[in-house]
Amino acid sequence: MTKRQPINLYEYEKLAADLIPHPEWDFVEGGATDEITVRRTRDAFDSIMLRPRMLVDVDQRDLTTTVLGEKIDFPVMLCPAGHHGRAHSEGEIATVRAANEMNVGMILSSGSSVVMEDVASASTRPIWFQQYFYRDRAMTELMAHRAEESGYSALCVTLDASVQSKRERNIRNNYTGLSTPNYDGMGNEEDFSVRSTYRPSSDDAPTNVSGLVSPKVTWEEFGWLASKTDLPLIAKGVMTAEDAQLAVDHGVKAIIVSNHGGRSLDSTFATIEVLPEVADIVNGRAEIYIDGGIRRGADILKAIALGADAVLIGRPIFWGLAVDGSDGLKHLLSILRDELDSTMGLCGKPDIQSIDRTVVGRKSPLLDLI
Repeated sequence: MTKRQPINLYEYEKLAADLIPHPEWDFVEGGATDEITVRRTRDAFDSIMLRPRMLVDVDQRDLTTTVLGEKIDFPVMLCPAGHHGRAHSEGEIATVRAANEMNVGMILSSGSSVVMEDVASASTRPIWFQQYFYRDRAMTELMAHRAEESGYSALCVTLDASVQSKRERNIRNNYTGLSTPNYDGMGNEEDFSVRSTYRPSSDDAPTNVSGLVSPKVTWEEFGWLASKTDLPLIAKGVMTAEDAQLAVDHGVKAIIVSNHGGRSLDSTFATIEVLPEVADIVNGRAEIYIDGGIRRGADILKAIALGADAVLIGRPIFWGLAVDGSDGLKHLLSILRDELDSTMGLCGKPDIQSIDRTVVGRKSPLLDLI
């Protein structure tokens, strides 16, 4: 008897838990210290209620949008989560195939299990590349140049992982990570970290991930990086209006509101909680995306209503790949698309542009009466 295909992301998660080896599963699913932020990020979405409007013509619904001028079929992108080989033998090749066929955005992690040039060659649509500001500036510049020469159309710089966090699941499992082929051995960690065997130019420079990423850089570094590449720059890891303002001031073209999946700083806010303050201060001067906790199409609508231009998913990438490779990830994405489509219709929103803050609320109307 054929097993029933999952009908939501939670069912994909449950199946994937039995398919990914336990240490790798804990690495993907785990967060920092008590994992308060991991739980809060999901709970915050559930606390937001929808306010539907009736008698709106929603016969033809348009889910398309653009990200940095690139059209996607619905407002979802794939996070720069590292080493998809944890979930499937084809790794990021399976991922980029799914992204292409579903016509959604993808940001390749510099900690991918497949060399960045090979992923770019396998892609039939524009994809973006993620990196860090490294202690060795030459390494930062090299990464940007390789991305540009390989055909990536934007550069996403992760800001919130320059100090190593305490991840207790990894400690219990004595987890040491996986190798990555990028830079002939140069590796780093984006969301789902990997160890590095890269040797920087200095003989006494650190050779592990946490040592390669520089905790010294400031916002001025964006100006320097912009002078080294023609690619638009994206700042990933912004969680306050203050940093959003600084990002825009320093020429960032897009901001990803992200708490690193609860994997860096614990006891911080859910991304959806801080999204409105970021959107208000940016006021259209840069595009805004959000990751963390997206599990339903309704979550996508809530995020757009509160100021996001698109959302990103991270952990679900691994779930889809583990269950059925590229086809599994495509089906998982189609679930999100179809749920968003029906939610928009039920809320009286015929297109992405029509979604605004009037469709969401957190305070019960009864509180004004009782």
